Amino acid sequence: MKSILPVAVIALAGLTGCDNSNRTVRSSTSPAPSSTSGRTAEPDNTAVNQRDRDANAKTPIDQNENQKDVSTTAEIRKLVLATKDMSFDGRNVKIITADGKVTLRGPVASDDERKAIDKIARGVAGDSNVDNQIEITGKE
Repeated sequence: MKSILPVAVIALAGLTGCDNSNRTVRSSTSPAPSSTSGRTAEPDNTAVNQRDRDANAKTPIDQNENQKDVSTTAEIRKLVLATKDMSFDGRNVKIITADGKVTLRGPVASDDERKAIDKIARGVAGDSNVDNQIEITGKE
């Protein structure tokens, strides 16, 4: 019991020094403030969320942890990141490898980005081992 006492005293001391008087709390139902205008828009991910609930939809949790699949994903990611002028979304596309099969998912800015990522994945995993589900949003 003696060993717990110093930890409890330090924890209490830390809590007494907290001052929350200047914090602004926003409810989870209120929209985030917009920096570009006085109006805000709620994001609508309803269709994406419904699609991702499909039992057959690959998500990052489906990534296998064997060395071959991890290496495949890492090699594709490295080449995508090295691609010049790739948008933020393109750099963050989901790359999921399971049993040698690569699934590409997520939004990209253009068809050119979609094709570039697809070409990289096929070059690493082979033409018949890539399922390209990348969506084009047109946003940079």
